[in-house]
Amino acid sequence: MYQNLAILGAFLFFYSIFSARLARSPVNGAVVYMVLGLVAGPVGLGWLHLDVDAEGLRTLAELTLALVLFTDAAEANQRELQHSWRIPLRLLLFGMPLTIGLGYVAGLLLLDSLDWIALLLLATMLAPTDAALGKAVVTDPAVPASMREGLNVESGLNDGICVPLILLLLTLAIDADVIGSPPQFALQLVSQSIGLGLVAGVVVTWLAVRLLRHVGSAGRLAESWGQLTLPALALVCFAVAQLLGGSGFIACFVGGILFGAIEKRGVHARLLEAESLGDSLALLTWVVFGAGVVGQALQRLGWEVFLYALCSLTVVRMLPVFLSLWGSTLTTGQKLFMGWFGPRGLASIVFAVIVFGARLPAGQTIIDAVVCTIVLSVLLHGLSANPLVGRLGARAGGSA
Repeated sequence: MYQNLAILGAFLFFYSIFSARLARSPVNGAVVYMVLGLVAGPVGLGWLHLDVDAEGLRTLAELTLALVLFTDAAEANQRELQHSWRIPLRLLLFGMPLTIGLGYVAGLLLLDSLDWIALLLLATMLAPTDAALGKAVVTDPAVPASMREGLNVESGLNDGICVPLILLLLTLAIDADVIGSPPQFALQLVSQSIGLGLVAGVVVTWLAVRLLRHVGSAGRLAESWGQLTLPALALVCFAVAQLLGGSGFIACFVGGILFGAIEKRGVHARLLEAESLGDSLALLTWVVFGAGVVGQALQRLGWEVFLYALCSLTVVRMLPVFLSLWGSTLTTGQKLFMGWFGPRGLASIVFAVIVFGARLPAGQTIIDAVVCTIVLSVLLHGLSANPLVGRLGARAGGSA
């Protein structure tokens, strides 16, 4: 245990020192974290021995994603969203279903050992984008505000929308006889998950903001404890929604949007500590993922799985985004840029752990494909973020 703590603590210390320089380089964030876990883990040098089971990894990834979703939503540009809301709406209503459908077709061509339920399950697991991995893009002022907010809202809501679909497909895969009427069951599951998530996020956040204002006006809020209010609020939003049978991810994103809309003053200062905690949890999540999952999955990697992962990050994502944005004011280059920056990460990790726990006959192939896609996404999106953002900014400056 102490050896693990020493390695993780030293890495966090040195990464913090050089974080500003690394942020401007192609190698930063999850790329460094995952590679550390892979190199120092059991498959590599054997220095890190993190005894984290599948449920522990799921909990860690869920909490990290919940906090990231809340803080990113709270920092959203509300004024810009009022003008560019059609972009995320197109991506969610048209782009995501097309992505799932095209992912299913790619699976038919490359993974013929999987049945239709397993293929649809895999395509749905890889449809959501990662708010944490895309943070370098959605926070860079070189990217037009409409594109930043569009990608931010898309990544904040698509994982919560996919949760009920994945649960439905898992139920069908385990025992199709338990569902009397699949269309009715699917509609009920989706509406319950999304609806209860929305209600939980709004009610919990509204009550919390009123309480914070009352305590703050009375001067009863200690500054040291005040730093924990937002991480705690994100946790409550997530947990209450999950307890009610809703989507905790949607609750966190909606709660963050509401918090940012109500508390317009000083939101950024309040979120600094929450973002630091989220970054720390993300570091630990990616190290655990690299040490405990990546090495084993890559040893089983076949060319079909690798090709499917590559397709998932390119044509399966980029073509639906391009088509869904057809007729918008975005240029061809901007549409391709948004299509490329659909990184896969924490949400797909959570879904992979859920499928692992279900013990499906084709579960190993599904998990290997998800892990391979995440690894490629971390590497390719991490290495290309800064260079492509720079090119996009240069083109915008030249056209101006």
